[in-house]
Amino acid sequence: MMEIIGTIRYANESIGGAPEYFRRRATLKLALQFPALAWKNRALVKTMRVRVLGIVLAGGKGTRLYPLTKERAKPAVPFGGKYRIIDFVLSNFINSGIYSIYVLTQFRSQSLLQHLSEGWQFGTLLKSQFIIPVPAQMRSPGETWYQGTADAIYQNINLVEQADPDAVAIFGGDHIYRMNLNNMLDYHLDKGADVTVAAIPVDKRHASEFGVIEAKEDGRILAFHEKNPTAPTMPGDDKRVYASMGNYIFSTRSLLRLLADDAAEEASSHDFGRDILPKLAGNSKIYAYDFQDNRIPGEPADSEPYWRDVGTIEAYYEANMDLRMVIPALNLYNAEWPLRSASYADPPAKFTFDQENRRGQAIDSIVSGGCILSGGMVRNSILSRGVRVHSSAMVDECVILDNCDIGRRAKLRRAILDKNVRVPEDTTIGYDLEHDRQFHHVTESGIVVVEGERTPVEISALVL
Repeated sequence: MMEIIGTIRYANESIGGAPEYFRRRATLKLALQFPALAWKNRALVKTMRVRVLGIVLAGGKGTRLYPLTKERAKPAVPFGGKYRIIDFVLSNFINSGIYSIYVLTQFRSQSLLQHLSEGWQFGTLLKSQFIIPVPAQMRSPGETWYQGTADAIYQNINLVEQADPDAVAIFGGDHIYRMNLNNMLDYHLDKGADVTVAAIPVDKRHASEFGVIEAKEDGRILAFHEKNPTAPTMPGDDKRVYASMGNYIFSTRSLLRLLADDAAEEASSHDFGRDILPKLAGNSKIYAYDFQDNRIPGEPADSEPYWRDVGTIEAYYEANMDLRMVIPALNLYNAEWPLRSASYADPPAKFTFDQENRRGQAIDSIVSGGCILSGGMVRNSILSRGVRVHSSAMVDECVILDNCDIGRRAKLRRAILDKNVRVPEDTTIGYDLEHDRQFHHVTESGIVVVEGERTPVEISALVL
């Protein structure tokens, strides 16, 4: 150990005249190579400038969210009045100081690409600050689409090699949550881990939807069960399992080696959860980071971290409903951890008429810019940009996306309206589910989803 300590002292003192880059790289590589050394010098490691590359996996079809994913990828689905689902992971990256980000896209990516162009382009001259969408380029030998999450990274391995980061944060783009990545990175460096997996307890009935982790008290992962309905529950808690959130931090050297080994395995499905993580569990330095320990600046110390997998219509609907509470589980009003998105030149929301049975008002609801409530009543609902609610219309427990028009005396209950829906006068939706099923998608729990229309695109015209 004295020899190692002497080496780290050399890295920090003896080459003090060398460029900062070489001092930092030497120190960090030694720390990652010797976990005990990283622990004893954790204060030094934490204060170093660690180069982190962010990669967002945003290519999922989101089939369980149909028909909201009929024309768009799941990360591009609108949420919370003015956001898209992908805004959450990108905001977490930016708020955590990770400014070098690639977004890997694949299916139905046009809506997502347009949103990234309108809301997530840095106005800076710094080359290290970028959010770059990367369409599937079929760089595999068979020129295939991405076969799994690991294959998606492997087909873009040149991006990792060119950046040569100290660590790579690989996160999904389809969850609703806030997360301080610095906490997870600190944990990763403290453990000297090859891989760190963000994890959270969930009800055991959802075991078939997640990768389930068995871990020691120190976080070391002993086993990983991918979407196994009979996966073991947490010690001392027979009602919950310890689920992977699909968010990973890899040391770069480990990531490159693991991807190369997996690509050479013909029987592999080339997925982190199905193939790579189960093989590492119990054999390598792979740790679970408990998301319950994550802390967001500006939030009370006793606040519970919020994370929702909005993979189904019901989960998407309930997550939207969470926002309208008096004290919401997901606080969108924390100025120290803002949720960023595209900015539009919308006028303010407007409420008109003050007559009995014709009063524009909204109660326990979120109303976005450009909305006009013209004598209509909105309760317990989320209204996105540019929604019109006409006289005597009733909207109750609904999620209404952009530019919908609710006609006079129409009544809506427990419905989701996709963009650009026009509800005729005197229409009722959500009151007679058997009737609704003839025209709309209705979930088992009785949520009615009304398909919308494509948004027209304005193009320039020539004067001839």
